[in-house]
Amino acid sequence: METPAEQPAPRKAPNLWRIAGAVLVAAVLAASTAAWLDARVRIGATQEELARRLRDIEADAREARAGARQAQEGLREAQARLAALEGRLADAQSQQAALESLYQELSRNRDEWQLAEIEQVLAIAQQQLLLAGNVRAALLALQLAETRLSRTDRPQFLPVRRALARDIERLKSAPAVDSVQLSRRLDEMLAGLDALPLAFEGRLQPAPAEAPRDDPQGMLARFGASLWQELKQLVIVRRVDEPAPPLLAPTQAYFLRENLRLRLLNARLALLARNAAAWHEDLRAAQAWLRRYYNARSPGTQAALAQLKQLQAAPVGQEPPSIAESLEAVRAFKARRERASG
Repeated sequence: METPAEQPAPRKAPNLWRIAGAVLVAAVLAASTAAWLDARVRIGATQEELARRLRDIEADAREARAGARQAQEGLREAQARLAALEGRLADAQSQQAALESLYQELSRNRDEWQLAEIEQVLAIAQQQLLLAGNVRAALLALQLAETRLSRTDRPQFLPVRRALARDIERLKSAPAVDSVQLSRRLDEMLAGLDALPLAFEGRLQPAPAEAPRDDPQGMLARFGASLWQELKQLVIVRRVDEPAPPLLAPTQAYFLRENLRLRLLNARLALLARNAAAWHEDLRAAQAWLRRYYNARSPGTQAALAQLKQLQAAPVGQEPPSIAESLEAVRAFKARRERASG
């Protein structure tokens, strides 16, 4: 059985539990308060740090936006400059294309003009060869054409230059017959033909007059001398080793000179026609007439005979070399250029 004295002891335990609970609550509250205060402090620091970082971020963002604006402005300026440079480049390219086209056109025209000049020079040289046999003039023309082409130093002209070189060598090896010089010498002879004296064409020279003297003996001597001169003119004795040439009347002398002039003119025609037989025959007949009908002792007649002898020795009648190869080369080159440009 339980005693009534032992029952009040258990009543003290709730007070201790209350105190312990209160202390525990107070401790918890204190800890919570401290934790809350610490958290509050940390949160404030964190907020301040966050605000500072936000401000830094905003400053960086503003700087970034400013840099972006500057970069955009720089990009726009660069694009504008690039567009301007592209425009200038396009203009420069178009100008360069125009200049190249103009240069090619000028070069083509210059080559065409040069080839046309060379063709004309060669055609004239060919005429000189065919009509007058003037090898020297043709050689000078070919050398001039080769010099003009060598100054340009272009490889496309090499076939033409080779043809010119071959024709130049042919002309150099050909015998030189200067028909122009020979024709001029014939003209000089024709001009001086009337001045040549005919055989036995005498001219009486008057006796030199003497000064009058008062001495009678001097007058008799002069009279005797003049009488003697008159007597000597009546009879003239000459030694003739060759048959005497026929004496010609004035009309016959005129026709003789005209026939001799015709012989020389025929010789000039034979020279132009390169007829060696007619050339030699006319000059031989002219020499024979000069020896027979003209005064062979006269210096003019002797000079004319020497001139005719030199002319007769000229190699007339040889066919001059042709420069058709050079002409064909120039014309073929021009035809190829015309086909290429067309």
